[in-house]
Amino acid sequence: MYKGILHSHYLVVVLFLLIYVIKTILLLSNKNELLVKFSKKIKILEIIVSTLFLVSGIYLSTQLPLGGKYDYLFWVKIIMVFLAIPIAVIGFKKSSKILAASSLLLITVSFGISEVYSNRKGERKEIIKNELVQNDGKSLYESNCASCHGSNGKLCLAGAKDLTATLLDLSAINKIILEGRGLMSAVNVNREQANKIAEFVNGNIKGH
Repeated sequence: MYKGILHSHYLVVVLFLLIYVIKTILLLSNKNELLVKFSKKIKILEIIVSTLFLVSGIYLSTQLPLGGKYDYLFWVKIIMVFLAIPIAVIGFKKSSKILAASSLLLITVSFGISEVYSNRKGERKEIIKNELVQNDGKSLYESNCASCHGSNGKLCLAGAKDLTATLLDLSAINKIILEGRGLMSAVNVNREQANKIAEFVNGNIKGH
């Protein structure tokens, strides 16, 4: 549902921008009669587009995971949009070129800010995803241990022990990961990651 509304919102924003670009050009070109005719023809469409623009935008705003350093862009965008709409209404009603142009500028800039904000959010999500992978027991085991122990713990390559048959408890496995033992060198992970690996071995490989 979220993706569907997101794509719909993007389309509505483009239509919204297109309508205001045409109206502003007509106003700035002193083609007032043509502007009046155009406004009458698209009056219903403009109401529908404006309503969908606001409704979908409000919905998407409630779904955004706030909490990053770029969140100020989101609030700047919201303020600019809510300023642009009444300015546009007043501008076209009074045939004010300055107000109409200002409104179009605000909407255009807010659209650009929205794109930047979405990209930054996407980058943040990717970073979080990578951090989760780096601290996932299975991923850490496969990256650091599977080459010798195998994905199932039974490979026993280069003197590695069969982890399915180990009698070691969680703390002992953790210690070996951090300090190494025999032919096995210490694994290049921090304590938290070592504990994740140990938990994975203890819960998913040991005894299987």
